[in-house]
Amino acid sequence: MSTRQGRYGRGGRHEMPATLDALEAAPIEVRRRRFALGRLILDAVAISALLFLSLPILVVVPMSFSSASALQFPPPGFSLRWYAAFFTDPRWIDALWTSLKVAVAASTLALLLGGSAAYGLVRGRFAGRLVVEANFILPIVVPSVITALALYLVFARIGLLGTLPGLIIGHMVLGVPVVVLVMTVAFRGFDVRLEQVAFTLGASTRVMLLRVLLPNVLPSIGAAWIFAFITSFDEVIVTIFISGTYETVPKRMFNELVLQIDPTITAIASLLTGISILLLVISALLMRSGERAKSGYD
Repeated sequence: MSTRQGRYGRGGRHEMPATLDALEAAPIEVRRRRFALGRLILDAVAISALLFLSLPILVVVPMSFSSASALQFPPPGFSLRWYAAFFTDPRWIDALWTSLKVAVAASTLALLLGGSAAYGLVRGRFAGRLVVEANFILPIVVPSVITALALYLVFARIGLLGTLPGLIIGHMVLGVPVVVLVMTVAFRGFDVRLEQVAFTLGASTRVMLLRVLLPNVLPSIGAAWIFAFITSFDEVIVTIFISGTYETVPKRMFNELVLQIDPTITAIASLLTGISILLLVISALLMRSGERAKSGYD
């Protein structure tokens, strides 16, 4: 007796459930068409969601090239007057330099601290490791206003409120979780046996890190730094709470919107969007090159 007859009796095919009979009777071409239709619907929904999320960009970027003296869409003509207004205003340039200095310093410190923490979490074996790892991710989960208020209260007591070092530390706190996430994946993907071989051959910890580990995870390091840089450069809530008289570009944009609607903000928003997209593309290319190097090594 066949397996089908064993399950359904001598009637075999005639006693099988109707749904299974219908499935077996359905031509392969019909099922392929249904699958293709499902994929088409899924792609349409995904593209529609992407377009909906991109609508602000599709409106702001054309307005940044408008020749009108006020916000107007569609723009009546083409002009670079608002980009010129940004690059010729010393207040905006000072805010840009402040943002760059804070972002570079905060992302570098976040990379050092977050990278070390990620390596310890991946290679370490100690009690409460999962709790410590979850604690590093908390700044991403907790709303930014809560983090900003906590930093404000702490910095007010230790004298860092309204200082440049305090602003850098505050942005570093936001960048560390991003670095931990990226570097944790990188260290877990790196074969620990290579480190063990290096130690077996007499390499010190410093030599192993500099010649074995770091060169292999260098693309992930670059991507983690870029993500931390973007996080710091675009941050506004924490900056408003702890920056004092220091102005970054996002903070000045917020203050300008409170006082008046300046069309220069559309040019700045377009520049920030372009820079963020460029950095994300670079980080994606770095991550892909790291994956290719790893697969080639394997």
